[in-house]
Amino acid sequence: MLWPLAIGAAYSPSSMKVVRKMLNMAEVDDEDVVYDLGSGDGRIVIEATQKYHAWGVGVEADPLRVFWSRLKIRKLGLQDQVKIIWGNLFHQNISHATVVILFLWGRTNENLKKKLQEELEPGTRIVSYVWKFKGWKPVKIDRKERIYLYIIGESDVPEDDFNHITHLL
Repeated sequence: MLWPLAIGAAYSPSSMKVVRKMLNMAEVDDEDVVYDLGSGDGRIVIEATQKYHAWGVGVEADPLRVFWSRLKIRKLGLQDQVKIIWGNLFHQNISHATVVILFLWGRTNENLKKKLQEELEPGTRIVSYVWKFKGWKPVKIDRKERIYLYIIGESDVPEDDFNHITHLL
C-alpha cells in the first residue's frame, strides 16, 4: 500500500514493551484521550483503553489496517471506548487529545509541528518513538528505547523565548 508512505510512515508495529513504556512515560490514566497518529493495527489505543482505562482514537491511512483494528476492537468489546478513523492524519481534528502518540518519520514529525501547536491545548503530552522534534526540548527521554516525551506549552517554546521570559521574571 503506497498511501501511508506518501503521508509519512510505513507500517512497523511497536513492540508491546515499547507501547507500555510510551504510555507510562506519558502517565496515561482514565482522564486521558489518547490519539495514535498512524495507528496501524490499533495496539496502542487498545492498550491505553484496556490497561490505563483511557479513551482511544487511532488515525490510520491504510484501509486494511483500519478494518483489522476495528475488527480487533469489536472482538474485545471496546467499540465504546476506542475509535479508529480512516484518513490522512494531517486532515483530522486532534484537539480533543490529551496524549498524542507518534511513530512516524522525522520529516513527518516536522510537518506536524504546526498542527500540534495550533490544535492541542497547553499541557497535552506528545510521545514520539525514534524521531525527535527539531527545536523542541523533550521533558523526558528513554535513550535506550528512543522514546521522547514533549509537552505543548513547555517543549515547543523556543529556548531564546524561554530565556527571555525567565529573564523578565
